[in-house]
Amino acid sequence: MKKLMLGNEAFARGLYEAGCKFASSYPGTPSTEITEEIAKYDEVYAEWAPNEKVAVESALGACFAGARAFAAMKHVGLNVAADPLYTASYTGVNGGLVVAVADDPGMHSSQNEQDSRHHAIASKIPMLEPSDSQECKDFAMLGYEISEQFDTPVLIRTSTRVAHSQSAVEQLPRQEKELKAYEKNPAKYVMMPAFAKGRHVVVEERTKKLIEYAETAPINKIEDNGAEIGVITCGAAYQYAKEALGNTVNFLKLGMTNPLPQKLFLDFAAKCKTVYIIEELDGILESHAKNLGIACKGKEIFGCIGELNQVIIAEKLLGKKPEVTSYPEQLPIRPPVMCAGCPHRGVFYNLAKHKIRVSGDIGCYTLGAAQPLCAMDWTICMGSSISCLHGFNKVRGEESSDKSVAVIGDSTFMHSGLNSLVNVAYNASNSTIIILDNSITGMTGHQQNPTTGKNLKGDPAAAVDLEALCHAIGIKRVRVADPYKLSEMEQAILEELAVDEPSVIISRRPCALLKYVKHNAPLHVDTDTCKGCKMCLKLGCPAISMKNGKACIDHTQCVGCGICEELCKFSAIQK
Repeated sequence: MKKLMLGNEAFARGLYEAGCKFASSYPGTPSTEITEEIAKYDEVYAEWAPNEKVAVESALGACFAGARAFAAMKHVGLNVAADPLYTASYTGVNGGLVVAVADDPGMHSSQNEQDSRHHAIASKIPMLEPSDSQECKDFAMLGYEISEQFDTPVLIRTSTRVAHSQSAVEQLPRQEKELKAYEKNPAKYVMMPAFAKGRHVVVEERTKKLIEYAETAPINKIEDNGAEIGVITCGAAYQYAKEALGNTVNFLKLGMTNPLPQKLFLDFAAKCKTVYIIEELDGILESHAKNLGIACKGKEIFGCIGELNQVIIAEKLLGKKPEVTSYPEQLPIRPPVMCAGCPHRGVFYNLAKHKIRVSGDIGCYTLGAAQPLCAMDWTICMGSSISCLHGFNKVRGEESSDKSVAVIGDSTFMHSGLNSLVNVAYNASNSTIIILDNSITGMTGHQQNPTTGKNLKGDPAAAVDLEALCHAIGIKRVRVADPYKLSEMEQAILEELAVDEPSVIISRRPCALLKYVKHNAPLHVDTDTCKGCKMCLKLGCPAISMKNGKACIDHTQCVGCGICEELCKFSAIQK
């Protein structure tokens, strides 16, 4: 039976059909739905881990135990998981281990544009790259076969378009796999130098065997259309090129992008007068081709920034723009904003009001950097806000410590902020940290985390007590404030900045979009009282606008949080 599926949904189906028994991930767009979907199958144990490193280590342990195991993450999450993954390349596996990494060309929801193929090359782990939903399912299953055949973890690289586009997928019954026996083998699994040296030899021999496999693997295929022009491509770029160029060129479509075949490249190029390499982000295929002596064109035409599409390819190679459906008018730009009733708004308003320097982190609260709040100075990666503030304050001392804070979400704090806070306490950093506790992992679509009291399936789970945890690692000053109460939050921020020791403010209010949150009635504006001062617009609430020189509140968006009511000096905003 065939079904229309998102790439991520199809990937999960492939894991299920392949007999996967264990899945551990940290949510990260565009990979999140893989784990959410696999959790719907009762035969698979699935969990959210605090971060990607823990997820891969947990999956590695499950594969050592003899199960087919899985972990998923976005491209920047692979950086976090690199430590165990690189060494897992040496240990190999027992049951199969598949790790999905979703790249984000175009940075739709990411802080950088990273090509994860570099990690596959550096770690010497095979990488597969599907181009549609059916291949997502097929490659997930093939990943386990390769993993167990070659004794290696397998990386599968998707992208935003492959993960979030739909195509027909054939569904088949699950292949139940018995646990493989576990045998103690320190020389294989204990990576101390004496043993690791021997395992490095095994890795290099394995790479040679994988190159031989890549030469004839069915997922690396030539489409010979009798043309003089050849295109070497992979992943989503194949779909774009196929749509733009049709059967006017020959294709070498690569489903395995590490290690790359050599003879297959040379044989394909020998039959073409001109060879183009079409790939998103870095020139991995192009460098390989040129190292083999193949004259080809690639990045000098397409560049290494942003997504490709069929229009770009047609314009670059055919010199014409294909017919595409477009809107007759230019649509207005609608930048992302914090939602109406977002609990982070009251925090950022106060920080902006007092011109406080803000070390930011990764989450929906990063939108505090946008107009009109502009309340963020830098944002680097998950958990970095606390560490960066620590270093900044250690260098600048009192000049900075009484006018600078770090902000970090509850899920991000559990991901990698905890170690940074330990560093603040241990090294006596005079720093103020605001944990934005909205009771959920908001940015990726309301996933549970270790502070929420529920696991991936929504069942009751142990909940981290943030106050007790902060005290336990040596932070003496810990207080909770309600971000809906502007004056209460303002007092907390100013008082904690004034003390000469580490402190934590927990801004606690559930995300306004959580289904269980009961909202107040929408507020309205008394136009007779309103002076049109636009003070309320400084909140950046999407429910507030100006109409005929007076403030206006959209009742369909307003959740009655009351922040604007407290802010209005003329009491024009009322219940």
